[in-house]
Amino acid sequence: MTAAAPGGRAPTPAPRRGTRGRAAGVMVLLAVVSAVPALPTWLTTTGTTPLRGTVPVSVSGSQVAPGIFAAAVALLAAAAAVALVGRVGRWVVAVVVLGCGVLVAVAAGSVIADPLAAAAPVVAEVTGVGHISGPVQTTAWPWVAVVAGAVVVLGALWFVRSSAGWAGASRRHEAAAGRAVDGPDDERSAWDALSRGDDPS
Repeated sequence: MTAAAPGGRAPTPAPRRGTRGRAAGVMVLLAVVSAVPALPTWLTTTGTTPLRGTVPVSVSGSQVAPGIFAAAVALLAAAAAVALVGRVGRWVVAVVVLGCGVLVAVAAGSVIADPLAAAAPVVAEVTGVGHISGPVQTTAWPWVAVVAGAVVVLGALWFVRSSAGWAGASRRHEAAAGRAVDGPDDERSAWDALSRGDDPS
C-alpha cells in the first residue's frame, strides 16, 4: 500500500529506472540489424574481360547500397544521444531513427527493382569494361534488408512511446551545475550576515 503524499495529494509514481539504457540498447541492436544484411552477396552475374574471358562477379550489399552502413552509424549516434535528450530532443532522435529505417528499406528496394543497373558499376570495376555477359541473379539478402528497414521504423515508433515520460536530462545537469557555481557565493553571504549579527537561516 502506497502512503499518501503530504497535503492529501496523490503520490507521484517513481520514475522507471533503466528506460534510457534500454532505449540505447535497442538503438545499438537496430544498428546491427540494419548493417548485417549488407555484408553478404546480394547479386551474382558474369562479366567479360579481354584477358580472362568470362568471369563470375559477386556483388555484396555494401557495394550496391552503401547508405545502409551510413544508416547503421547514424543509429549508433542516436544510441549515444539517448542519455542526453529530454522531451524535445527525443523527437529528434525518433526522426533520425525513422529516417534510417526508410533509408535502409529504400536502398535495398532500389536494388531489387533494378539489379542490372545496381550490378553494372561493380562489374565494370572487376572487369574493366563494364559488360555484363550473363543474367543478374538476386539473393534473398536484399529482401532481408527491406525487412530490417521496417524493423527500424517500428523501433522509432517504440522509442516515441517509451520515451514519453522522460524529463530533460540536460536541464537537470544545468541546474546541478548552477547550484555548484552558486554554492561558494551563498557561503560567503552567510558569513557576511553572521559578521553583521544577522541570522542567515
